[in-house]
Amino acid sequence: MIKTQIQVKAQISNKEIWRIALPIMLGNMAQTIINFTDTAFLGHVGVIALGASMLAGLFYLLFTTVAAGFAIGIQIIVARRFGEKNFSRIGVIFEHGSLFVLLLGSILFSVLYFFSDRLLLLLIDSPNLYDASVEYIKYRQFGILFVCFNYLYRALYVGISNTKVITYSTLIMAAVNILLDYCLIFGNLGFPQMGISGAALASLSAELSAFIFFTAYSYITLRKREFGMFRAHRLESELMGRILKISTPTMVQKLFSFGVWFIFFVLIEKMGETATGISSITRSIYLILIIPCFAFSTTTNTLVSKIIGEGRSDMVFPTIRKILKNCLLCTIPIVAVTSIFPVQIASIFTDDIEFAHLVVPSILVICSGTIFQGIGNAFFEAVSGTGNTSAALYLETGILVIYVLFVMAMTHLTTRVELVWTAEIIYGALLGILCYMYMKFAKWDKKRI
Repeated sequence: MIKTQIQVKAQISNKEIWRIALPIMLGNMAQTIINFTDTAFLGHVGVIALGASMLAGLFYLLFTTVAAGFAIGIQIIVARRFGEKNFSRIGVIFEHGSLFVLLLGSILFSVLYFFSDRLLLLLIDSPNLYDASVEYIKYRQFGILFVCFNYLYRALYVGISNTKVITYSTLIMAAVNILLDYCLIFGNLGFPQMGISGAALASLSAELSAFIFFTAYSYITLRKREFGMFRAHRLESELMGRILKISTPTMVQKLFSFGVWFIFFVLIEKMGETATGISSITRSIYLILIIPCFAFSTTTNTLVSKIIGEGRSDMVFPTIRKILKNCLLCTIPIVAVTSIFPVQIASIFTDDIEFAHLVVPSILVICSGTIFQGIGNAFFEAVSGTGNTSAALYLETGILVIYVLFVMAMTHLTTRVELVWTAEIIYGALLGILCYMYMKFAKWDKKRI
């Protein structure tokens, strides 16, 4: 009886899962609102602006994913130290992460500043889409250093299970972006009419506002706590090596993963401007649908790492199952509503009702894809949360090869965009199966980080 009581007490509760997941979900929702707003506003400017913002935005995000991957490594280590109650090391880890992010952000900006026009020329066939994409990047590139630090701050707060801060930051970003989109795209409230350049400048301003908030909030709330934040620490080569050992696979994995998604849209662009416009709208809707999936998968990552740090590896699988149950309960109603009203939802992004109807088949495909993504990403982040980031990289790389080959085949064999989007179902299903098998049979509980 005593043993049973202890086990029950040791379980991760639904309340704790939601305490971490809900702020991440709200934060992701606010982030998605930024993309949603850009797409909705530019959709009324024209198909060229709509398609270019998608392609150039994805090109920009391709660079930022390297920083996102590094931040996940930091998140895993911070969560492990937090679970061990080794709080004083968190500030040291963050400082070492900041030094790397500063270097990384500077390199990424240099590449964008000097080479983005030539790289986009290699990727985009349409002259109209190319010109608009270059115009977009001309402004957006100046925000990349802020984005890199914002990812690092997010990793810190997820790692210490204080995810409500992420909600505050992204709400600020969303407010700034929506206001400036309204002002700069169309020339309202006395601002110049800048079109797609205005959307890029609005996003840059939003990224800067989040960085200012994170820095000020962290200095005020964490400086005097036991985490050792905002203090000068001796540079530890052994710690930096350990951080890079965990983070390098996640950086490569994120780069591969998002790079493949970028290739997805590059291949669709070669199907024509109409296909690109359809996929731009589909992508914006998809990013809304998978908000709960990403929130709960991030929760899986940090809770798995924290549980292992507490010496409770036996609770990993029960925790994953509980997170998945909550994820599906949250996701299915959203998917159901989208499946019932696809035309109405597509019409938010375009005044052309015939074009809205063209988007419907792709919307129905991503509704199915969302369910598979929820399951697949939860198990994938569980693998990553154990600290076995190299294994996570190898598992996803194999799946991404299949994904790319499938998309290449579909874009050559059919003109139906929705058939290309079925790649998302295949990806989610394979990711879930392989990562589940890894968690079931591999000796992941012995990994020290």
